[in-house]
Amino acid sequence: MNMKIEERTELMRKIKDEVVALKKSPLYGYRRESGNLPVIGEGNHSAKIMFIGEAPGRNEAKYGRPFCGAAGKILDQLLESIGIDRKEVYVTNIVKDRPPQNRDPNPEEIKIYGPFLDRQIKIIQPKIIVTLGRYAMNYIMPKFGLEFEVEPISVNHGKVFTVPSQALVEWGWKDHEIKVIPLYHPAVAVYNSHTLDQLKKDFEVLKNI
Repeated sequence: MNMKIEERTELMRKIKDEVVALKKSPLYGYRRESGNLPVIGEGNHSAKIMFIGEAPGRNEAKYGRPFCGAAGKILDQLLESIGIDRKEVYVTNIVKDRPPQNRDPNPEEIKIYGPFLDRQIKIIQPKIIVTLGRYAMNYIMPKFGLEFEVEPISVNHGKVFTVPSQALVEWGWKDHEIKVIPLYHPAVAVYNSHTLDQLKKDFEVLKNI
């Protein structure tokens, strides 16, 4: 299904409006109390590559932008290392509101926010989905018929998985191919600079495709 950019933008705007008013979310009250902003995502609504993390951090919730803190700087550096302009990709998270103390998102939160991510994927129709961290990997791979390929991120990082055609049919797509590439979350390099070399090596996979 080919959509005009105006239609994609309007559908994304609707998602934002719904997330802003998402009172059923256990994170809604915390957002209001903390003066945080929901983080819907940013980038090209027709991007060939879509990056998906787990949830916003402090800086992200402050400015309403994904990956704009320390981990975001590393993501920018990694994209630059393979010659990709961040404006040409789409960057988002499963959970659209910041969990308290930057804790990991829990299953209830993923269940509530996951459908918004599903809609974003359908709007963008990427060719490549890059999951950043284990939560995104564990959410996306089963969604695309790759549940039997799920292993720890330490095993799956940097591998390229082709989504089975049947899974794409279930998403309503024909003649569309998607590859899923699990990668470590850029935040790991914030706390362990040793992993930056591994991240750069994994990003080379994107360049080669």
